[in-house]
Amino acid sequence: MADRGCPLEAVPLPAEVRESLAELELELSEGDITQKGYEKKRAKLLARYIPLIQGVDPSLQAENRIPAPSQTTAAVPKQQKPRPTSSRDERFRSDVHTEAVQAALAKYKERKMPMPSKRRSVLVHSSVETYTPPDTSSASEDEGSLRRPGRLTSTPLQSHSNIEPWLDRVIQGSSTSSSASSTSSHPGGRPAAAPSAAATTLTGPAAHAHIDVHSAPPDVTTGLGELSHREHPQLASVRGVARGYSGSVLETAGGVPVNSRVSSKIQQLLNTLKRPKRPPLKEFFVDDFEELLEVQQPDPNQPKPEGSQMVVLKGEPLAVGVPWPPSLLAALQRWGTTQPKAPCLTALDTAGKAFYTLTYGKLWSRSLKLAYTLLNKLTSKNEPLLKPGDRVALVFPNSDPVMFMVAFYGCLLADLVPVPIEVPLTRKDAGSQQVGFLLGSCGVALALTTDACQKGLPKAQTGEVATFKGWPPLSWLVIDGKHLTKPPKDWHPQAQDAGSGTAYIEYKTSKEGSTVGVTVSHASLLAQCRALTQACGYSEAETLTNVLDFKRDAGLWHGVLTSVMNRMHVISIPYALMKVNPLSWIQKVCSYKARAALVKSRDMHWSLLAQRGQRDVSLSSLRMLIVADGANPWSISSCDAFLNVFQSRGLRPEVICPCATSPEALTVAIRRPPDLGGPPPKKAVLSMNGLSFGVIRVDTEEKLSVLTVQDVGQVLPGADVCVVKIEGTPYLCKTDEVGEICVNSSTTGTAYYGLLGITKSVFETIPVTAGGVPVSDRPFTRTGLLGFIGPDNLVFVVGKLEGLMVVGVRRHNADDIVATALAVEPMKFVYRGRIAVFSVTVLHDDRIVLVAEQRPDASEEDSFQWMSRVLQGKTTLA
Repeated sequence: MADRGCPLEAVPLPAEVRESLAELELELSEGDITQKGYEKKRAKLLARYIPLIQGVDPSLQAENRIPAPSQTTAAVPKQQKPRPTSSRDERFRSDVHTEAVQAALAKYKERKMPMPSKRRSVLVHSSVETYTPPDTSSASEDEGSLRRPGRLTSTPLQSHSNIEPWLDRVIQGSSTSSSASSTSSHPGGRPAAAPSAAATTLTGPAAHAHIDVHSAPPDVTTGLGELSHREHPQLASVRGVARGYSGSVLETAGGVPVNSRVSSKIQQLLNTLKRPKRPPLKEFFVDDFEELLEVQQPDPNQPKPEGSQMVVLKGEPLAVGVPWPPSLLAALQRWGTTQPKAPCLTALDTAGKAFYTLTYGKLWSRSLKLAYTLLNKLTSKNEPLLKPGDRVALVFPNSDPVMFMVAFYGCLLADLVPVPIEVPLTRKDAGSQQVGFLLGSCGVALALTTDACQKGLPKAQTGEVATFKGWPPLSWLVIDGKHLTKPPKDWHPQAQDAGSGTAYIEYKTSKEGSTVGVTVSHASLLAQCRALTQACGYSEAETLTNVLDFKRDAGLWHGVLTSVMNRMHVISIPYALMKVNPLSWIQKVCSYKARAALVKSRDMHWSLLAQRGQRDVSLSSLRMLIVADGANPWSISSCDAFLNVFQSRGLRPEVICPCATSPEALTVAIRRPPDLGGPPPKKAVLSMNGLSFGVIRVDTEEKLSVLTVQDVGQVLPGADVCVVKIEGTPYLCKTDEVGEICVNSSTTGTAYYGLLGITKSVFETIPVTAGGVPVSDRPFTRTGLLGFIGPDNLVFVVGKLEGLMVVGVRRHNADDIVATALAVEPMKFVYRGRIAVFSVTVLHDDRIVLVAEQRPDASEEDSFQWMSRVLQGKTTLA
């Protein structure tokens, strides 16, 4: 060793130091450290044994005076006594030790030194760990390390001239304090074990230096000196064995034996890896903001429900003795063979002219061709591409109801499950991606469309239909007449009768943008058609004008399914025609003498704007004007305004029939005319303050902070309805309490396709009384509609569960806020149908945002005044 530094024969070194020097030599030879690092560590080890230390602060040398021999001889033996590994070291609880640390910190504070680093030395005993050397770390770093105890804090090491004198002073001070504390830790002042030979051979300054013969790897997983107490029990098994121990195996903190020749760096790495680097899993879900938020306490004066517990409302029974067809396909076969020339569906072009009328005979024959083609002419690797029960996508535009109807019934005849979807506009349409996820989960491999629609789809370089983002690989089949094969005369479809098998899947889009598929069984489809026939009083050869989308919801149930059961004639109004001529549906009612019409409140509103100058229209032939979105609170204003204008043109007040629908429960309730046994229509003027607490309170119409709603009629025949609490256990609500409407009927959907978890919570709900007793042994279906049961067993809907927003402890619905905005004379300043309401989350609370499109002829000042009035109407909401 003499060839790498000054001769050391004049200074006797302990065996532990010599072993450390040997380890350094080994690390240098093995390449674990560099030459510069070796020189630095070697200088640290030998600094206290060299008589003259260059660059030591005189004030620190003055503090390192040699204590009395009695103190030295008393301190050294006590420091080398092995400590028990099973109990915590009480030396760190010493008052003398604490006072020494505080004095040192105070002295550094007087010198205005930076805050100390959290790094601890390998060379000194754990008592040195409570001391902190001078450091250049900033106060902000120390504060960050206090907030994150498990984070490793590293600071640049200063020069040896600063570190070594500090080390000497701390070693000397720690020997004195530790001797006193170790004496106090032994009851009766019993002497410690005799010192070892290596310790007694030290002379001069080395005699007062405290060398850690149990030097364990430094703890680099914590930056808090005050937490070092907790680390010592983990390292006790290492510190309990001296470096000079004759055995060649040491135990790490985890009890894993390691070779004594393993370098300290590797031991340090092993001990670091044994400690968890991340906090426990539960700490990842602790939100720091919860401590900063003020918990809003319920208002003791808030309105509370006072009525009695409601009872389950039962609808009228299904008619008995009526010759219902055994299935919908049986009805199609009957009308297609016995009344082949009867008109089934008339399609209009964008000019309002009828360009094609589909008869029942054509519908039956074309559906048979398609079913035969699907089952027998489509192959993949010499095997049929489809088998009964497979799902097939129907991709048809809203302007082609004829081909959609053929495709729908063709799939039913082939015992396939149609999945109607919208036509994708682009390859990367966001809504189309969610539809693609639905198709993938349903296992769809074939899509049906028309030649005109396929030409409008995006194409790949090969000329085929491009693969849309998120969609599964699909084969496309054009179902125009020339592409279908006529079946043999002896071929008959294998369609099953009404049962529990899936008839079709209707997609539903949630407010988050996700798309799910609601499965409707053959039994539910047939029961829905029967219930609508009885509730609406449909009869053969009636004419129905349909303005709605024929692929889903009420437009499908009335215009495609129930109409075929009753051999009705449907006039389908395309949406493009309504944009050009909003009065087109009224004109077709007049020309075809339609007995029923299926519209939305927006269509009634647009008709009001376009009816000026139209004097030759008459609505006297209508016996039912079904408003499909009558459950929306703001639809009542359109209904009232439409009645005021067209009552003089033959429209009777009892003709307007709002209804409530749900993708899960299909038709929930519908108002019936008096000639069908329906009670007189009702209105309810409700306080929005009470509704925000889920309580029904009648108010006056003179206020802006009220919500006027109309009834949506009675429940469907054969259905049971109740209202349950929105959250938690589905307890029955009180009679003056708002809750979610649930339906038990054979007409509802059966499940979300492929989603068993949410299916159970929505389609298999068991309402219970306040005592926990189930109200029925059959499950109910949650509709997602919020409302209550009013007088004469009429159903009132005040909003939807998806539009619910929670502000503080109060609940509001997007439809309610739209209704309030529409009540403040919106027609002069903003477009009525272009109002959006949503919420944004701020500190665990919702903030309501209302967006309205300003009319170009409205001034900024007028619009600002309208906004101010809307805000006044919502002061009771916030």
